[in-house]
Amino acid sequence: MYGLVNHAIQGLVTAEFGEDKWKEIKRKSGVEDDVFLAMKQYDDAITYKMVEVASEVTGVAGADLLEAFGTYWVLYTAEQGYGEMLDKAGSTFVEFIENLNSLHARVGKIMPGLIPPKFEVKNKENNLLELIYSSKRAGLNPMVVGLIKGLAERFEQKGVEIEELSHVMDKEGYCTTFKITWQ
Repeated sequence: MYGLVNHAIQGLVTAEFGEDKWKEIKRKSGVEDDVFLAMKQYDDAITYKMVEVASEVTGVAGADLLEAFGTYWVLYTAEQGYGEMLDKAGSTFVEFIENLNSLHARVGKIMPGLIPPKFEVKNKENNLLELIYSSKRAGLNPMVVGLIKGLAERFEQKGVEIEELSHVMDKEGYCTTFKITWQ
Protein backbone atom coordinates (compact mmCIF):
# COMPACT_ATOMS: atom_id res chain seq x y z
CA MET A 1 0.00 0.00 0.00
CA TYR A 2 1.08 3.55 -0.47
CA GLY A 3 2.55 5.49 2.45
CA LEU A 4 -0.50 7.75 2.38
CA VAL A 5 -2.49 4.88 3.92
CA ASN A 6 0.09 4.16 6.63
CA HIS A 7 0.40 7.85 7.44
CA ALA A 8 -3.38 8.05 7.82
CA ILE A 9 -3.32 5.10 10.23
CA GLN A 10 -0.73 7.00 12.23
CA GLY A 11 -2.96 10.08 12.16
CA LEU A 12 -6.01 8.16 13.36
CA VAL A 13 -4.12 6.42 16.19
CA THR A 14 -2.46 9.64 17.31
CA ALA A 15 -5.73 11.59 17.23
CA GLU A 16 -7.72 8.94 19.09
CA PHE A 17 -5.15 7.42 21.46
CA GLY A 18 -2.18 9.79 21.62
CA GLU A 19 1.40 9.95 20.42
CA ASP A 20 2.66 7.51 23.09
CA LYS A 21 0.31 4.77 21.85
CA TRP A 22 1.47 5.37 18.29
CA LYS A 23 5.13 5.04 19.35
CA GLU A 24 4.31 1.77 21.13
CA ILE A 25 2.44 0.46 18.07
CA LYS A 26 5.29 1.45 15.80
CA ARG A 27 7.86 -0.23 18.03
CA LYS A 28 5.86 -3.45 18.45
CA SER A 29 5.09 -3.55 14.72
CA GLY A 30 8.76 -3.32 13.84
CA VAL A 31 8.17 -0.20 11.76
CA GLU A 32 11.51 1.45 11.19
CA ASP A 33 10.40 4.49 9.20
CA ASP A 34 10.03 7.67 11.22
CA VAL A 35 7.81 9.11 8.50
CA PHE A 36 5.73 7.37 5.85
CA LEU A 37 6.24 8.95 2.45
CA ALA A 38 2.83 9.42 0.85
CA MET A 39 3.89 8.42 -2.67
CA LYS A 40 6.13 5.49 -1.69
CA GLN A 41 4.83 1.94 -1.93
CA TYR A 42 5.15 -0.16 1.23
CA ASP A 43 4.56 -3.86 1.64
CA ASP A 44 0.93 -4.59 2.58
CA ALA A 45 2.25 -6.71 5.45
CA ILE A 46 3.41 -3.52 7.21
CA THR A 47 -0.10 -2.06 7.13
CA TYR A 48 -1.74 -5.29 8.29
CA LYS A 49 0.80 -5.63 11.11
CA MET A 50 0.19 -2.06 12.29
CA VAL A 51 -3.56 -2.70 12.47
CA GLU A 52 -3.00 -5.98 14.32
CA VAL A 53 -0.68 -4.35 16.88
CA ALA A 54 -2.91 -1.27 17.17
CA SER A 55 -5.75 -3.58 18.14
CA GLU A 56 -3.61 -5.21 20.84
CA VAL A 57 -2.27 -1.91 22.20
CA THR A 58 -5.57 -0.01 22.21
CA GLY A 59 -7.87 -2.90 23.11
CA VAL A 60 -10.09 -2.03 20.13
CA ALA A 61 -11.03 -4.90 17.82
CA GLY A 62 -9.24 -4.84 14.47
CA ALA A 63 -12.55 -4.65 12.57
CA ASP A 64 -13.59 -1.63 14.64
CA LEU A 65 -10.24 0.06 13.98
CA LEU A 66 -10.59 -0.56 10.24
CA GLU A 67 -14.10 0.86 10.25
CA ALA A 68 -12.94 3.95 12.14
CA PHE A 69 -10.05 4.23 9.69
CA GLY A 70 -12.44 4.13 6.73
CA THR A 71 -14.42 7.04 8.15
CA TYR A 72 -11.21 8.90 9.00
CA TRP A 73 -9.84 8.29 5.48
CA VAL A 74 -12.62 10.30 3.82
CA LEU A 75 -11.70 13.43 5.77
CA TYR A 76 -7.96 12.73 5.77
CA THR A 77 -7.59 12.48 2.00
CA ALA A 78 -9.43 15.77 1.50
CA GLU A 79 -7.02 17.44 3.94
CA GLN A 80 -3.99 15.91 2.20
CA GLY A 81 -4.62 17.73 -1.05
CA TYR A 82 -7.07 15.36 -2.70
CA GLY A 83 -10.17 17.42 -1.91
CA GLU A 84 -10.57 18.71 -5.45
CA MET A 85 -10.29 15.19 -6.84
CA LEU A 86 -12.91 14.04 -4.34
CA ASP A 87 -15.16 16.93 -5.30
CA LYS A 88 -15.03 15.82 -8.94
CA ALA A 89 -16.09 12.28 -8.04
CA GLY A 90 -19.63 13.33 -7.25
CA SER A 91 -21.82 15.95 -5.70
CA THR A 92 -24.13 13.55 -3.86
CA PHE A 93 -23.67 10.48 -1.69
CA VAL A 94 -24.98 8.10 -4.37
CA GLU A 95 -23.19 9.79 -7.27
CA PHE A 96 -19.89 9.52 -5.39
CA ILE A 97 -20.41 5.81 -4.72
CA GLU A 98 -21.23 5.27 -8.40
CA ASN A 99 -17.96 6.99 -9.37
CA LEU A 100 -15.56 5.16 -7.03
CA ASN A 101 -13.89 3.29 -9.91
CA SER A 102 -13.38 6.54 -11.85
CA LEU A 103 -11.88 8.13 -8.75
CA HIS A 104 -9.45 5.24 -8.35
CA ALA A 105 -8.56 5.45 -12.06
CA ARG A 106 -7.60 9.12 -11.59
CA VAL A 107 -5.62 8.31 -8.45
CA GLY A 108 -3.85 5.54 -10.36
CA LYS A 109 -2.46 8.12 -12.77
CA ILE A 110 -0.52 9.79 -9.96
CA MET A 111 0.22 6.59 -8.04
CA PRO A 112 1.68 4.06 -10.46
CA GLY A 113 1.38 0.52 -9.22
CA LEU A 114 -1.83 1.26 -7.33
CA ILE A 115 -3.92 -1.87 -6.85
CA PRO A 116 -7.35 -0.38 -6.18
CA PRO A 117 -10.48 -2.28 -5.30
CA LYS A 118 -13.36 -2.38 -7.74
CA PHE A 119 -16.91 -1.27 -7.01
CA GLU A 120 -20.14 -2.00 -8.84
CA VAL A 121 -23.54 -0.54 -8.03
CA LYS A 122 -26.51 -2.82 -8.65
CA ASN A 123 -30.21 -2.85 -7.89
CA LYS A 124 -30.35 0.88 -7.31
CA GLU A 125 -33.79 2.02 -6.19
CA ASN A 126 -35.16 4.85 -4.10
CA ASN A 127 -32.96 5.04 -0.99
CA LEU A 128 -31.35 1.65 -1.63
CA LEU A 129 -28.49 0.18 -3.61
CA GLU A 130 -26.28 -2.86 -3.58
CA LEU A 131 -22.56 -2.20 -3.68
CA ILE A 132 -20.30 -4.99 -4.86
CA TYR A 133 -16.77 -4.53 -3.53
CA SER A 134 -13.95 -6.62 -5.02
CA SER A 135 -10.37 -6.58 -3.83
CA LYS A 136 -7.22 -8.66 -4.00
CA ARG A 137 -6.65 -7.74 -0.34
CA ALA A 138 -8.30 -9.73 2.44
CA GLY A 139 -10.07 -8.43 5.51
CA LEU A 140 -10.84 -4.85 4.50
CA ASN A 141 -14.66 -5.05 4.52
CA PRO A 142 -14.87 -3.07 7.80
CA MET A 143 -12.87 -0.30 6.15
CA VAL A 144 -15.41 -0.15 3.31
CA VAL A 145 -18.21 0.17 5.88
CA GLY A 146 -16.30 3.06 7.46
CA LEU A 147 -15.75 4.68 4.07
CA ILE A 148 -19.48 4.58 3.36
CA LYS A 149 -20.17 6.10 6.78
CA GLY A 150 -17.54 8.78 6.13
CA LEU A 151 -19.12 9.59 2.76
CA ALA A 152 -22.52 9.83 4.44
CA GLU A 153 -21.02 12.42 6.80
CA ARG A 154 -19.32 14.26 3.95
CA PHE A 155 -22.58 14.54 2.02
CA GLU A 156 -24.76 14.98 5.12
CA GLN A 157 -26.75 11.92 4.10
CA LYS A 158 -29.02 10.88 6.96
CA GLY A 159 -30.03 7.42 8.09
CA VAL A 160 -27.40 5.43 6.23
CA GLU A 161 -27.35 1.74 7.09
CA ILE A 162 -24.98 -0.85 5.67
CA GLU A 163 -25.58 -4.58 5.67
CA GLU A 164 -23.21 -7.24 4.36
CA LEU A 165 -25.25 -9.59 2.15
CA SER A 166 -22.53 -11.96 0.93
CA HIS A 167 -18.80 -12.50 0.98
CA VAL A 168 -16.95 -14.91 -1.30
CA MET A 169 -13.38 -15.63 -2.27
CA ASP A 170 -12.54 -16.70 -5.80
CA LYS A 171 -9.48 -16.76 -8.09
CA GLU A 172 -9.75 -12.97 -8.55
CA GLY A 173 -9.74 -12.20 -4.83
CA TYR A 174 -12.47 -11.25 -2.40
CA CYS A 175 -15.94 -10.08 -3.33
CA THR A 176 -18.49 -8.68 -0.91
CA THR A 177 -21.98 -7.39 -1.58
CA PHE A 178 -23.30 -4.68 0.72
CA LYS A 179 -26.85 -3.39 0.89
CA ILE A 180 -26.87 0.34 1.59
CA THR A 181 -30.03 2.19 2.57
CA TRP A 182 -30.61 5.81 3.53
CA GLN A 183 -33.39 8.26 4.33
